[in-house]
Amino acid sequence: MLQTSRRPFSRFVLKGKSLLPIVQGGMGIGISAHRLAGTVAGLGAVGTISSVDLRRHHRDLMAQSGKSRDKELINAVNLIALDREITAARAIAGNAGMIAVNTMRAVTDYAAHVRQSCESGADAIVMGAGLPVDLPELTAGYPDIALIPILSDSRGIALVIKKWMRKNRLPDAIVIESPHFAGGHLGAMRLESVDDPHFAIPTVLEDTLELFKQLGIECENIPLIVAGGIHSHEQISDVLALGASAVQLGTPFAVTVEGDAHANFKKVLTEAGPEDIVTFMSVAGLPARAVRTPWLVNYLDKESRLMAKASPKQCTVGFDCLHQCGLRDGNGKAGQFCIDTQLAFAMNGDVKRGLFFRGSEKLPFGREVRPVRDLMDYLMTGRFPELNQALGV
Repeated sequence: MLQTSRRPFSRFVLKGKSLLPIVQGGMGIGISAHRLAGTVAGLGAVGTISSVDLRRHHRDLMAQSGKSRDKELINAVNLIALDREITAARAIAGNAGMIAVNTMRAVTDYAAHVRQSCESGADAIVMGAGLPVDLPELTAGYPDIALIPILSDSRGIALVIKKWMRKNRLPDAIVIESPHFAGGHLGAMRLESVDDPHFAIPTVLEDTLELFKQLGIECENIPLIVAGGIHSHEQISDVLALGASAVQLGTPFAVTVEGDAHANFKKVLTEAGPEDIVTFMSVAGLPARAVRTPWLVNYLDKESRLMAKASPKQCTVGFDCLHQCGLRDGNGKAGQFCIDTQLAFAMNGDVKRGLFFRGSEKLPFGREVRPVRDLMDYLMTGRFPELNQALGV
């Protein structure tokens, strides 16, 4: 467990477990796997494994499926990889914290990911990239698992809560993710909507707390977890004062020592300045935010021409990772590239060919790659990590 000289922030309770108010966000492909999630959980917070295409962390599974175009085989080995990652994360964390699995509603095989996560002993399912209206049914046999949707505005929150209430279920927590700051796929429908004022965190928190009152829900029964742009102790203090119970961070955890991606991945993210971060239309037809790498510069230069010529194509990786894919489906309003391929290049540190998702804000330690413990200590206390050696933390 993380020991700090002072603990200014209250813990929050999730499914009966007292936790530090820090959630490490799920990042795929393979950026947040067992090492990162297990380390975060071991310090008393929530560590999150991204469930998408985890076979890429396992040589034997890639040897079976890397050149295959057999969808069933690829899906099967990915479930084996997910089970391995949850088990390995639990071994690192012991009984501390929580191990969550992030499953994307937009992924074709999401229901299988949810079931495998439950069977493998995950503590929580976090679902974004779509409305998780069927999550209660998928987890009906596992009443002890926490269900946490990721949403970006109060309208989406109201829709999910009301649908779940008809099933006699409430979310165990809700992640409120700001499209204005977050990395990866964003919760806005159009590029011009990313900065819409109704996504502002203070507005969404206020509207959601009012919704709870209208529905007779006690605020403490559904912790609200703010995500997107969080990178300092002071910011956490501000959002907790607005009524949030915890915060979720992605990019700052991705570049820690224990982050599961290649060292080059961390180098790209830490060296990116504001001018290097770009928002564009991804293959799922939603805005996304990433680093302007050589591959992305080249793609954006051709984007309009590729969209104009879009037509249905056979999946280039042999399995339909997304329900809706601009490249496969010939959707000229969405991106025209294979996201699985480009994210896999990034995970493996291929700077020239990778797509490197990143949030818009600065990192707590600038260009330094620090251990998770340093990041957690700074977030909790505001104390910079160079003090840790002297204090023996």
